[in-house]
Amino acid sequence: MASDELRHVTVVVAAAIECDGRYLTARRTRPPDLAGRWEFPGGKVEMGETEEHALIREIREELGVTIAVGARVPGEWVLSEGLVLHLYRGSLVDGDPQPHDDHDAIRWVAPEDFDSVDWLPSDVDAGRSLRGAVG
Repeated sequence: MASDELRHVTVVVAAAIECDGRYLTARRTRPPDLAGRWEFPGGKVEMGETEEHALIREIREELGVTIAVGARVPGEWVLSEGLVLHLYRGSLVDGDPQPHDDHDAIRWVAPEDFDSVDWLPSDVDAGRSLRGAVG
């Protein structure tokens, strides 16, 4: 087996949290090259975690809410060498989302308005896949 076949890939999970036909987005504050751009919130899956458990943990840490994780949106998006994004549908279970640490704002966006958002590059394609899955 070639060494490139043994490369480790880290998965970043993100939540397309839906409420009344709109999806929660969060504006990044860091790192500097991503600051001011919008994303579906989430984070890296840690060793020993399932993607779903990582997403629940990350959303609790980032937005202070509990979510239920639904189906994975079709697709996988490369963030950088060895780092890929998986997007899951989700719904609020408890709490009122508020930005913490890596975000300074949140907003709810309808799928038909996704093109008006200054997304992170990976989230542009993830949003298109989500829009195709719900439209």
